Parts: sequence; C-alpha cells; structure tokens
Amino acid sequence: MSLPEVCVCYLLRAAPGGDEVLLGRKKFGLGEGNLVGPGGKIERAETPELAIRREVEEETSLVLGGIELVGELTYPFPFKPAWSQKSWVFVCREWEGEATESDELAPEWYPVADIPTARMWDDARYWVRDALAGRFVRATFEFGADLRTVSASDHPAFAITAPRHP
Repeated sequence: MSLPEVCVCYLLRAAPGGDEVLLGRKKFGLGEGNLVGPGGKIERAETPELAIRREVEEETSLVLGGIELVGELTYPFPFKPAWSQKSWVFVCREWEGEATESDELAPEWYPVADIPTARMWDDARYWVRDALAGRFVRATFEFGADLRTVSASDHPAFAITAPRHP
C-alpha cells in the first residue's frame, strides 16, 4: 500500500546576519501550532513540483521560481496510521511577491543559523539543517505513541549526500 504524498518548501533569502528561512505557524489540522515550511497534499495527477508551487502560492501568496528537491522523507505513525505519509522536500531562493498570512499559515522569517527546531515537528532537528544547506536527505522517521516525538528506539539510519549544486 502506498502512502499519501505531501510536499514542503523552505524558502531561503540572504539577510545581513546570514540566510533566513520562511516558516509559518500552522493554524489548524495536522501539526497545528508547529512551525512548518509551506506545503501540503499532492493532488491526484499532480507531480510534487506542481503541488509545491500551488501550495506555496495558496499558503503565502508567493510565486516560486527555481526550486530544488533536497529530500524524500517517510513518516510512519504506527499509533495513528492515517497520519503516515511520504514527503518531498524542496528549497527555493527565487520567488515573486511578499509572504502574506493565509487561513492556514502565518509566515515569518527566521535565521537559518538559529532555526527553531524545538517549535517544529520533532524529526526536523535531525535533517533540516542539512537540507537547507542543499544536501539531499532520504530518511524514515517513525513517530511514537504521543504522535509528536520520533521514537527514541527507532531513530533511523538516514542518508545525506553532498549538495547537488556547489
């Protein structure tokens, strides 16, 4: 049985103190209250690339330029199988418009050097810095009974490869 597929995009911009990443407080649904990158479900007959462009525009009003695939993550939730999913992770440095709040997401810029992983899904602390640096991450993160924490006994061995573009 294949898992439902979702996508997420981390928009990066240069700032005087170093690069910043656009995250948003999730207003409702799965992950409510967490900081997340804009994204969502891949609809039938959509590619991950088309879906992320649609989702980012719906959630932030930004129109993406060039995007780079930096991750393929699998999330089993054995204690709530309906939440299990596969996620495609993108980064983007080119877009049009200004990020605006939507019904689903309240976007805000954060320094990449001090990304608030404690306010994100628990798995982010293991991989997001590598992905933002352009290294491809392929991993599986199993969540425990609390539905919020990566199971301590099931930390995955995951693959991180060199940046695709120097």
